[in-house]
Amino acid sequence: MSFSIDEVNFIVYRYLQESGFHHSAYTFGIESHISQSNINGALVPPAALLNILQKGLLYTEAEITIGENGTETRLTESLSLIDAVTPDAVANRQNAHNAQKQAIKEPSSGGEQNGVDVCIKTDTTTTCSTAPTPTGVPTPSAPETMDVDQSIEIPASKATVLSGHESEVFICAWNPSTDLLASGSGDSTARIWDMSDNPATTPNQLVLRHCIQKGGAEVPSNKDVTSLDWNCDGNLLATGSYDGYARIWATDGTLASTLGQHKGPIFALKWNKRGNYILSAGVDKTTIIWDAASGQCTQQFSFHSAPALDVDWQTNTSFASCSTDQCIHVCRLHVDKPIKSFQGHTNEVNAIKWDPQGQLLASCSDDKTLKIWSMKQDTCVHDLEAHSKEIYTIKWSPTGPGTQNPNMNLILASASFDSTVRLWDVERGVCIHTLTKHTEPVYSVAFSPDGKFLASGSFDKCVHIWSTQTGSLVHSYKGTGGIFEVCWNSRGTKVGASASDGNVFVLDLRKL
Repeated sequence: MSFSIDEVNFIVYRYLQESGFHHSAYTFGIESHISQSNINGALVPPAALLNILQKGLLYTEAEITIGENGTETRLTESLSLIDAVTPDAVANRQNAHNAQKQAIKEPSSGGEQNGVDVCIKTDTTTTCSTAPTPTGVPTPSAPETMDVDQSIEIPASKATVLSGHESEVFICAWNPSTDLLASGSGDSTARIWDMSDNPATTPNQLVLRHCIQKGGAEVPSNKDVTSLDWNCDGNLLATGSYDGYARIWATDGTLASTLGQHKGPIFALKWNKRGNYILSAGVDKTTIIWDAASGQCTQQFSFHSAPALDVDWQTNTSFASCSTDQCIHVCRLHVDKPIKSFQGHTNEVNAIKWDPQGQLLASCSDDKTLKIWSMKQDTCVHDLEAHSKEIYTIKWSPTGPGTQNPNMNLILASASFDSTVRLWDVERGVCIHTLTKHTEPVYSVAFSPDGKFLASGSFDKCVHIWSTQTGSLVHSYKGTGGIFEVCWNSRGTKVGASASDGNVFVLDLRKL
């Protein structure tokens, strides 16, 4: 067995990406020169590092439990990863296990023996037999099962699994006009899936390959597609990539433009409402407004002192940006300095979102806080502290004045690595619901178009649908990989989700 340091570095890099540590992954990738290796990331399966660690742990347990004659007796307590790499801990477990085996051979005369399953696991099967349990050694209890409310579980018949990506799928977004679902993956492709109602056919997919020029030929970039966004008419899709390029695609899969000005990965990308400009944020500390028609850089803004992580349009010509430098800047086209800057976060700012009227700006951070800002003042309007871990993303409801749902109150949703989602009444600055059914970090939330429901996606592989009025869980579906993104179609009848195992799936919520 042999492996190169490049292979080790790439698997660690992929683990950081899959776990949501995108900025750490980028820094590690630069320092370890991953881009200079010839490893094809599309061939590396999801969760490769965890798979290797699990196999190593099983091997270490086998070293302890399998005797010289080849027989195995089960450990009464599983070996932890830290114990497995600590020589003294392994030696102590070996001695304890030998004592246990001796006790099995020589049980006390008055002792009663029970049956203990002895299992040997391979990659695909588990072979079990029964061995006696010595007196004083507790019989392992059956694993606890989580109660599932059958009335809210979405049946498999209502879920369409879309397979084709060869690596984790970080993002997905519905076309605003039709049931086309776009997805972006670590396999250096985006895909457009036709989810129109036609039960007699398998959904069609268009593969948008992200290529770069090398040696006079186009070759796959082998870089993640990090962001994508449809224009307002739904006839163009913009994508951003770790290869530093933004691209504009037609709905038939034709590449319309390649936008090259950033000096490193693009982390976020948004169309304005009019559809004439695209806004991007990059690791090169800059944000760029692009002319969508020509594909040219209209203006580049260099106000951040560290990578820019997110951007959001306020109007058709003004926008906000946030960064790992803990700052938020509001900028306007053809103005050579920020028209407003907000400071107050004490760690990197992960996401920013303007409310539907463009009056209030919400921001969330690794400092575990959610802040609300107004152009009318320098300090935050609300400093909301309730989450116990980093807040990864936020979304405003499509409700309140100026929306299609003017009679419903405006609320804000926040998703955190503490496994919870919170709904906030921003006017009062209070949390109105805490949604607690997830068991792993929550990476994405999305409101239904009527604002009555919220979808959430977590690395526990679950998509939950909640009532925004009561905070109750109304529908739930468990997929086969950690969920990076959830999104609603324009009619509010379907939820799309992208997962770490390379699958995209669509939940049909009609007649549930």
